[in-house]
Amino acid sequence: MAREIISTPNAPKAVGTYSQAVKCGKTVYVSGQIALNPATGEMVQTSFDAEVRRVFENLKAIVTAAGGSFAQVAKVTVFITDFNDFPVLNKAMAEYFVEPYPARATVQVSALPKGANVEIECVVELD
Repeated sequence: MAREIISTPNAPKAVGTYSQAVKCGKTVYVSGQIALNPATGEMVQTSFDAEVRRVFENLKAIVTAAGGSFAQVAKVTVFITDFNDFPVLNKAMAEYFVEPYPARATVQVSALPKGANVEIECVVELD
């Protein structure tokens, strides 16, 4: 199966040895995104809400570049540094996704790149 690398200037450039996303057949694997503003390269950390929304916007840009939409997201994995922020995450996710929601795992971690408080990756199944 051929692999296609997905890249868009509407999401942050990779900050390491990875691609924004890789498409294999009809499945798109989107790398973990943090709250980097793609226009400035700076972190958005004015609040957890602003941070998580920037992450979802970055994911949305990559999913769109792959030819998909959030309605096609099958799985979301969230890495969060403080579970006290979980209600804010849920509220934002409910605004970006509609039922039936994708599967999700949320893991609390001790640290994330660039001091981020949240990182999210997803898997998309294209029609």
